[in-house]
Amino acid sequence: MTTTAVLLFHPHLDASRVNARLAQAARSAGTPERPLEVRDMYGLYPDFRIDVAAEQAVLEACDRIVLQFPMYWYSSPALLKQWEDDVLLYGWAYGSTGKALAGKELLVAVSTGGPGEAYSHESSYGYTLTELLRPLQATANMVQMTYLEPFTTTGTLTITDEALAQQVEDYAATLSSEDLPVLEPHG
Repeated sequence: MTTTAVLLFHPHLDASRVNARLAQAARSAGTPERPLEVRDMYGLYPDFRIDVAAEQAVLEACDRIVLQFPMYWYSSPALLKQWEDDVLLYGWAYGSTGKALAGKELLVAVSTGGPGEAYSHESSYGYTLTELLRPLQATANMVQMTYLEPFTTTGTLTITDEALAQQVEDYAATLSSEDLPVLEPHG
């Protein structure tokens, strides 16, 4: 049985149209055969004081970890970085004795305000989303996790209700899937 933890990092979830709907879809994607927990990280840690033992216990208990967040300035929200610094400790997540996450899957579910075509070498942004997410892929490699192909929702500032409904459906299906594509280190 595969268990999934969706760690939702959105500092203004109450004002979110896209990530709130995706989180709602995630909550309904769990089944008795494939339990899924959604954790609102800003709701849990508004003061950025992360309960490291609790977070490590959540990670140890699941097979797939999903980091869901909106991209800000080509990066993740501040609490996600703080969470990485506090939770992914030497001797637990990496190092000669740090094997707690080895073999688990990591799925990044990222949303961007800009349209998908803006994330290319030819655009004014100059980088693909895959390239901008490389630090998370490198982290997965460091802690011996399997880095899955990211689930991306682009153009959130102008996304239509119909397109959002399709993304929500696709996200639920992705979270329910046993076999997701792996993104190789240089893929």
